[in-house]
Amino acid sequence: MTIHQLSVFLENRSGTLVRVLQQLKVSGIQIVASSVADTGDYGILRLICSEPLRACDELKKAGIPVTLTEVFALELDNQPGAAAEVVEKLSSEGINIAYLYSFLLEGKGILILRTDDTEHTRKTINADGLKYIAEQELAERV
Repeated sequence: MTIHQLSVFLENRSGTLVRVLQQLKVSGIQIVASSVADTGDYGILRLICSEPLRACDELKKAGIPVTLTEVFALELDNQPGAAAEVVEKLSSEGINIAYLYSFLLEGKGILILRTDDTEHTRKTINADGLKYIAEQELAERV
């Protein structure tokens, strides 16, 4: 099971991030987690939010370049090494992690990740008994 993540391409200049955040605020959409990757001339803002489909529509209406991506959201015990164990399992199966980030929610670690092989990742996660967070469940917990 995957969830939707928004990827917003930002010019590396003052005010572009504020514009995105203000649009989500005006739309009443809660940000759950975010990450910004800088490439020099532009950045990529990755967002997990309470209503990703609506958020995507609202940002597009405002002329903000955004895409939806499917990512995995895994719930981990909040203890040292929990993320390392997941990454090790995926790596041992030959799965490449394109990127990941994490946050805490209700005392549990949430690991967001994108891989090079969604189906193989899904099978590996299921075989290892890891706990997915469904999009609806995530929205209800924020």
